[in-house]
Amino acid sequence: METRSNKAFFLGAMLLLAFTLLQTSEGQSICNIPLSSLMACRPAVTPPNPPAPTATCCSALTKANLSCLCSYKNSKLLPQLGIDPNLAVQLPAKCKLPNAPTC
Repeated sequence: METRSNKAFFLGAMLLLAFTLLQTSEGQSICNIPLSSLMACRPAVTPPNPPAPTATCCSALTKANLSCLCSYKNSKLLPQLGIDPNLAVQLPAKCKLPNAPTC
């Protein structure tokens, strides 16, 4: 039964990701960051040895609702997508954004 639940969760997560990626061209965003810009941050939040965030990533974060980003810290979906939530919440500080939240 537990394996079936895990498979259902994984399938749901993949469907959500696919839907999200398909909607990118229609101006979808997360925390005021367009998904197309957010993808520039993906290498910086993907373990095991993430590079520093790029200028494009940091530029996208300047328009972000940073406290909204904190709401993703305990997300169960992000690890399923290969994103480390702890690395994700460190991005504002790594980009040296003023008033970076401590989540």
